[in-house]
Amino acid sequence: MTALPGLVLDLAFVDGRRALFDVAPFVVYPVFECLKDPAVFNQAVVHHGTVAWPGGIDFDPDTLYLDSRTSVG
Repeated sequence: MTALPGLVLDLAFVDGRRALFDVAPFVVYPVFECLKDPAVFNQAVVHHGTVAWPGGIDFDPDTLYLDSRTSVG
């Protein structure tokens, strides 16, 4: 997993699929609002099978898988 500019996550799933997940649509919700700050967004880590940030912010793994778009290359 890599945090990319523009609030995008480059993800690699256990089934070998590589995909991009756009976080931007979610930052309108209060729990994700702090991710607008690149310094916070770039603190993303893989934790217990999902992507998480300090303060207990994370995404449901199914959301990451189902709502991501397959990356090219």
